[in-house]
Amino acid sequence: MDGFRQAARAKELHLPSLLKRPNVVGVGVGLRRRGGRLQDEVCIIALVRRKRPATALAPEAMVPSEIDGVPVDVLEVGDLIAQVDRKARLRPVPGGVSLGHYQITAGTFGCVVRDQAGGGRLILSNNHVLANGNEASPEDPILQPGAADGGREESDTLALLERFAPLAYNHEPATCSVARFVVAAGNFIAGAIGSKHRLESYREDAQAVNRVDAAVARPLLDSDISDEILEIGRVSGTTAASLGMAVRKSGRTTGLTTGQVTVLETTVDVDYGGKTARFEGQILSGPMSQPGDSGSLLVAGTSQQAVGLLFAGSSQVTIYNPIADVLQALAVVLP
Repeated sequence: MDGFRQAARAKELHLPSLLKRPNVVGVGVGLRRRGGRLQDEVCIIALVRRKRPATALAPEAMVPSEIDGVPVDVLEVGDLIAQVDRKARLRPVPGGVSLGHYQITAGTFGCVVRDQAGGGRLILSNNHVLANGNEASPEDPILQPGAADGGREESDTLALLERFAPLAYNHEPATCSVARFVVAAGNFIAGAIGSKHRLESYREDAQAVNRVDAAVARPLLDSDISDEILEIGRVSGTTAASLGMAVRKSGRTTGLTTGQVTVLETTVDVDYGGKTARFEGQILSGPMSQPGDSGSLLVAGTSQQAVGLLFAGSSQVTIYNPIADVLQALAVVLP
């Protein structure tokens, strides 16, 4: 106990000078750690973002090995970030949290982009997150958090739908009135004669292909959205995906996840709950997402450059639109 009191007094006396050192984010009292194991030795603990060799540090950045007879140990803690509830109502709203069209469950706010024409700040996410898979109209309410996380139109409308890249489906329920009439008549006859078989109508278009599942919304108040993405920060510029590239994303359901690009130039059929859409030129990584992460921005692992827009996946893979295609389709740019 005497050792702890001595260390605590020394820590308080020298706290200001320790916190002035670059890379030091905190100071406390604890047990020394050697080889990953705690030792029975009380010391002052200097919390640093990254441990660096002494040869890489300027003299004023060095943490002393002893203060007033008390040993000092250095503990790497990384970048300390407030733990935000990604499904809560937030203002201003950062990327990586819950939002969605008022008639869907919830997706993810990807990031802030700027309108090429007017320069206004817009919210980027998927068509199926902001435009309800082509079913929405311009100026429909966008909620933050999404409806599945408690968002309500009367109190949580963050933005209005601005525009979206329409999805072209290969297979979807029929909208033709003639087809519906034929099906209804056929099923009526089948029921009348006691048949257990029924007809269904659907629209088939084998030539329909897509490059993006993307949309933007305009905030009611510009000050209500942030250029930051949770646990990633601000993105700057874009880069094309390459095989083996380290990547990361920040999403409403799984938070910050990392992975590698495994497949490029992918043609893939994606199920939209009874509708199927074919995509070309897509990016695949290992599993980095779960439902609700749709709309997350894919960012390079070693820079702040945007790579893609997450829109689909499974327990084995995650699929992204290339970011260049997204920006072009929506006529927007990154800030």
